[in-house]
Amino acid sequence: GVDLDPATAARVVERVKQLEHEGFHFEAADGSFDLLIRRETGDYQPLFRLESWRVIAEQREDGRVQTEATIKIWVEGERYVRTAEGNGPVHALDVALRAAISETYPHLADIRLVNYKVRILDERKATGAVTRVLLDASDGTDTWGAIGVSENVIEASWDALVDSLEAGMLPGRVQHRRARAAGAPAP
Repeated sequence: GVDLDPATAARVVERVKQLEHEGFHFEAADGSFDLLIRRETGDYQPLFRLESWRVIAEQREDGRVQTEATIKIWVEGERYVRTAEGNGPVHALDVALRAAISETYPHLADIRLVNYKVRILDERKATGAVTRVLLDASDGTDTWGAIGVSENVIEASWDALVDSLEAGMLPGRVQHRRARAAGAPAP
């Protein structure tokens, strides 16, 4: 747990209420909740700064669908532009993002996305509805959830993807993986 002063705790509660009203559901997204607390307490350090991302899905004459993602981000003052292909837009974004930041954050290789769920929050709006994406990630020992909510399913997926990787890189989880790799008991 985290010790919060009463003012910060009240701010976190209000932020959670606001986000839950928008469709967030933190019971299944402990990684995103950890990051929310860090953002509210000023203890949040993003892995990178996003400049832009783009996804292209193209159906070819032979019926195959090719998906490509390009991301432009800044990591520790360096600009990275990476393009990758994937089985779909979220997979392509994941591959491109990891290609851009894995050199700076080698422990990302330990993190795997193990579940991906999309829920439509207002079915009456059909394809224009707000979507909630829940994404589970694991390092082989620990598993955590992340969430994204948007009218754009790819944006919601991107937000959940970023939260899943950032939550996996929180100091406690990285220390646990380092200790496990060295054969020592986890802190």
